[in-house]
Amino acid sequence: MTDIQPGAPLGGPEQVLVSFGDIVVSRSWVVTPGGNAPLRGAQFLLTDSSRTETRTPTWAIVLAILGAFFFLLGLFFLLVKETVTSGFVQVTVIGERLTHTVAIPVTHHAAVVDVYNRVNYARQLVAAAE
Repeated sequence: MTDIQPGAPLGGPEQVLVSFGDIVVSRSWVVTPGGNAPLRGAQFLLTDSSRTETRTPTWAIVLAILGAFFFLLGLFFLLVKETVTSGFVQVTVIGERLTHTVAIPVTHHAAVVDVYNRVNYARQLVAAAE
């Protein structure tokens, strides 16, 4: 007699539907380096530790100083701004006998939005599995 656990996948491996860091989600499983858990009942928590700031780039300051000596319109270079995002987004999955956290580094705002969308999709898969 084979020892098949209830809820264990039958057949081959399932297709990966979404992943973030080292967390992989399929139709019915959450797979992490620390182990696997059924998708049903899993929780995905997201902590945004990124920081976005607006600043004047170094090249604009240099051009403003050089332009101020020759022509006062060089001061308009101080109006140039750039937006810089740094930090990470932390994703935690809590499932049956499983807790795993991954920190995903982000360098622009679109990366933060991408992680949010992936986690929301994983939450939709959990709702569909229940």
